[in-house]
Amino acid sequence: MSKNIFNDTETAFKLKSRIKLFNAKFLFILITKKILVSILTKSTLFLIKLKFPIKWALKGTIYNHFCGGINYDECKKTISEMKSLGVNSILDYSVEALEKEEDFQRAYKKKIEIIDLTKSNDSIPFAVFKPTSLGRYELFKKVSLKIELKTIEKKEWNRVKNRFDKICEHAKKSNIKILIDAEEYDVQFAIDSLALEMMKKFNVSNVIVYNTIQLYRWDRIPFIISLIKKYKNSKFKFGFKLVRGAYMEKERDLAIKEGYKSPICQTKIETDQNFDNCVDLMFDNLNMINFFVASHNENSNLKVIDKMNKFSLSNDDEKIWFGQLYGMGDNISYNLAKRGYNVAKIIPFGPVENLIPYLIRRAQENSSIEGQSNRELDLINSELLRRSKI
Repeated sequence: MSKNIFNDTETAFKLKSRIKLFNAKFLFILITKKILVSILTKSTLFLIKLKFPIKWALKGTIYNHFCGGINYDECKKTISEMKSLGVNSILDYSVEALEKEEDFQRAYKKKIEIIDLTKSNDSIPFAVFKPTSLGRYELFKKVSLKIELKTIEKKEWNRVKNRFDKICEHAKKSNIKILIDAEEYDVQFAIDSLALEMMKKFNVSNVIVYNTIQLYRWDRIPFIISLIKKYKNSKFKFGFKLVRGAYMEKERDLAIKEGYKSPICQTKIETDQNFDNCVDLMFDNLNMINFFVASHNENSNLKVIDKMNKFSLSNDDEKIWFGQLYGMGDNISYNLAKRGYNVAKIIPFGPVENLIPYLIRRAQENSSIEGQSNRELDLINSELLRRSKI
């Protein structure tokens, strides 16, 4: 399929007014300036520490672009508008850096509540959760390092496992698929282990649970191959969400600090090749794998489409989904949806203060991803130019 399909800005920005396009243009101009992003990030964190009232400024700019709203009701209009153009939604109630047991239980109940709110809405086929919103980061780390847990920690870990289990069970009963987020290298082993347990239990009759695979890690393809070999005769199927990764700079710094080999591919070219190789692996094992391509890379999405054609799969084959983040990659999402592919955008929502870590990460990632923000800017400028000629 021609890459030109992703240049169709009329389809990509059909839901955006001129004002929203100008706001997006201003935002991406700022984000392309890496030094400016660094300064603004530090300033924002400093002002928050001083309890300075900056929520209004964030909500009117970066929050409104990358987030759906404070609560589910605020997201409904966006969900409906996107569905009218064939794009589904995945609501992500973002909470980060939790430490207390009552906070984990509250986050768990919120995930159950979201599934209940959305199970009758066919615009929302997936739910998503971050594993460390259900248990302490340091506990996940100890389990990943295979350090023997104290008696009290074993009980704590059992509560984490129980929350995982109940969320996945509730998703299955509600006919909602569940995406388990990937996190940093030092906790991912524990997450992978829990995700595998959930797949064994809930992915028998159909695929409900998807584990996220970060392909900027050079060891992920061997990991998947080992799973395929070990469980090729099992009754359950795998669900994988393929991403490049979200913690590149942090992972490299941590590897240097802790004195171990960096788990991250050395170059972007290596990461891109790793992603493509993983896509090939998915297609070679379609009898036992469903997968979700979560990528803003146009070439990666085109590769999947080409492979679908070679395998004579229909555009809406339930085994394969495409997804991008709300506020990014609209040229991919809406142009794929226009052609009948399964597409969903992940929509973070929640109080502004809860989403500040997420928003900072979005800004940092966009400033470090080669060409991504410039591509978004070019598309916005093209659409503004097209509209000026009408």
